[in-house]
Amino acid sequence: MQFALNEDQVAVRDMALAFAAEQIAPHALRWDEEKHFPVDVMREAAKLGMGGIYIRDDVGGSALTRFDAALIFEALATGCPTTSAFISIHNMASWMIDAYGNDTQRQQWLPKLCTMELIASYCLTEPGAGSDAAALRTRAVRDGDHYVLNGQKQFISGAGGTDVLVAMVRTGGEGAGGVSTLVIDGKTPGVSYGANERKMGWNAQPTRAVMFENARVPVANRLGDEGIGFKIAMAGLDGGRLNITACSLGGAQTALDKARTYMKERRAFGKRLDEFQALQFRLADMAIELEAARTFLWRAAAALDRKDPDATMLCAMAKCFGTDVGFEVANHALQLHGGYGYLSEYGIEKIVRDLRVHQILEGTNEIMRLIVARKLIEGAR
Repeated sequence: MQFALNEDQVAVRDMALAFAAEQIAPHALRWDEEKHFPVDVMREAAKLGMGGIYIRDDVGGSALTRFDAALIFEALATGCPTTSAFISIHNMASWMIDAYGNDTQRQQWLPKLCTMELIASYCLTEPGAGSDAAALRTRAVRDGDHYVLNGQKQFISGAGGTDVLVAMVRTGGEGAGGVSTLVIDGKTPGVSYGANERKMGWNAQPTRAVMFENARVPVANRLGDEGIGFKIAMAGLDGGRLNITACSLGGAQTALDKARTYMKERRAFGKRLDEFQALQFRLADMAIELEAARTFLWRAAAALDRKDPDATMLCAMAKCFGTDVGFEVANHALQLHGGYGYLSEYGIEKIVRDLRVHQILEGTNEIMRLIVARKLIEGAR
């Protein structure tokens, strides 16, 4: 039972908090405004073991737990949710190679992924296959020792700025059973990238379409057997959902802290804002909701670490609840700032914009409810 952090976990969290405060937070607003992808800073994070958090140590990973990862991503997100979220995506893609790759594949890719000399993108979503991921259409046709790829991926984080694409492609028939996973060099002939999308938030990481036009990828780059790609994708998303929840909580915690500071300084009607009971109650509700979401996240992370049969459901629950809470807390923090919260220099509106997409990606929160409902109904039979 996990109700307090041990010394190692406190040290891991504090390391990530210090890095966020020193290396990320001072630059976050500029990165957002300039749409700058801070690869150099992420590589500095990798020097502290954050490029391969739950990758095995024989290939340079940190061999930490999903619980540790939740602490790290929440801490990094106090500086910038967007940067923390991308490091999470890189870790998720790398973990798929670690978990499902053979030793040759692991030795080929993971040492440089753990240092972030190579940076990875996760490629599942397509223009016509988002929530219905099993309907993906990117086709990989076997031609001797290679697959020939044709199709398009959509909304790919880091695309065009990353080196490795971990992609779900159709090697067989319709449905989930026809999907396989390929590790693709991002510079492979026939691989091209769309324009950087203009987004509401997450501006510190590029988001592009990835196009495959007769791109030849070695069969040796397939993770596991043909037909298990959907299983690999869903296993990766369990952890990804925890990570993005952690990013929501870190961003929301910063928003709450900014609101507390502002309320001590701002006066209205002869009193400081933090002397009005109605606003005190609002702060209390925000703190309660954040702590509840954090406790839920820790429970789900612990369940995933011990391979609990209910881990997928708990991850979905935590993601749905935590990303909703994170956005609402940040939104309330903006409201408490009044008109100043709407100005970019205060940093609150950026957090609100960044956290909104967390309710959509890694599976929309409607899909999270579907996962939970199916588990409940199956259990009642």
